[in-house]
Amino acid sequence: MKEVILSPNKTSTGRAVRTEEMVLNMGPQHPSTHGVLRLELLVDGEIVIEVIPHIGYLHRCFEKHAESMTNYQQVIPYVDRMDYCAAMNMDFGYVIAVEKLLGIKVPERVEYIRVIMAELQRIASHLIAAGTYGLDIGAFTPFLYMFRERERILDLFEITCGARLLYNYIWIGGVSHDIPPGFIDKAKDFCQYFRPKIKEYNDLLSYNEIFIKRTANVGVLPAEVAIAYGCSGPVLRGSGVDFDLRRDDPYSVYHKFDWTPQIGKGEMGTVGDCWDRYMVRIREMEQSINIVEQALDQIPDGDVMSAIPKRIRPNPGDVYARTESARGELGYYVISDGSGKPFRVKGRSPCFSNLSVISEISRGHMIADIVAIAGSLDIVLGEVDR
Repeated sequence: MKEVILSPNKTSTGRAVRTEEMVLNMGPQHPSTHGVLRLELLVDGEIVIEVIPHIGYLHRCFEKHAESMTNYQQVIPYVDRMDYCAAMNMDFGYVIAVEKLLGIKVPERVEYIRVIMAELQRIASHLIAAGTYGLDIGAFTPFLYMFRERERILDLFEITCGARLLYNYIWIGGVSHDIPPGFIDKAKDFCQYFRPKIKEYNDLLSYNEIFIKRTANVGVLPAEVAIAYGCSGPVLRGSGVDFDLRRDDPYSVYHKFDWTPQIGKGEMGTVGDCWDRYMVRIREMEQSINIVEQALDQIPDGDVMSAIPKRIRPNPGDVYARTESARGELGYYVISDGSGKPFRVKGRSPCFSNLSVISEISRGHMIADIVAIAGSLDIVLGEVDR
């Protein structure tokens, strides 16, 4: 018998809403959507039939701003504000792209400083991701503990460049300041202090029975679906795909360090569930500590500003460079028309692709599970909207 649709209402995708169904809006100011994101939910009672993400509430015209600057160096403060939780990683990717366009080779000391800063930033970003994720699920204490450790990383950034959130530190051809006296000892002290804290997080949150029940077997993302949607970073590795640009398409001096990419294994449920995505980030912090400690031990002497060009005017052409940011594959496509400012700077956002998969992994779950699923993707809307 053919079903009769009594309600004329439709979702934003044009799907008709049946009489027993309802459209709910989660956001754009909902506290658990990790930014100004609106999720349009089509539900049947408590069961989610479809999730439609609506973005654009944080759009800042990044690409147009980049075209309007008087030189390439002035773009860096705008890049900072894409993923404001991992600004060092945003800067790193952009300057690599422009240096590739210019054919610049930076001093080895600069490369080591950049890697140290990028990995400390990765830890700080993952601490935000894990801490706020616990908050989403209902665990308040781990959030406070993780932000306590993050403050120590921000202290290291502050003594280096004077800023705690948006740095404008990694410049084309070098960095804005050399690391200050005592930085290496302070960074080593932090690594020694932080390593045992990871076990503390696992005892408090990762292996907490309530947390596991809220995240295991929830929002399962199969590897083939993750690849088809262009997912990357912890979201892709959480699905068991062993791919990390720092190892598989190495840049800077990552090839000089001994570390292991972490992947989801389905320890508490199914491979690719929310728990796996969360746990990949926890274990990645330990690997980042390994990289930072090795870099601090091996860092060479040298000048950090000798390769900074006084005048940046690349030949006409284009270049694409990609790096492994805290949230996945960050790409920059830069086009030069031969002038002193970029003709075009296109940012490839890992969060945009990761967010796109939310509808696929949410069907059939409860409304409360959408909070857990959205949090496990660890999106930053400044990077999604750009």
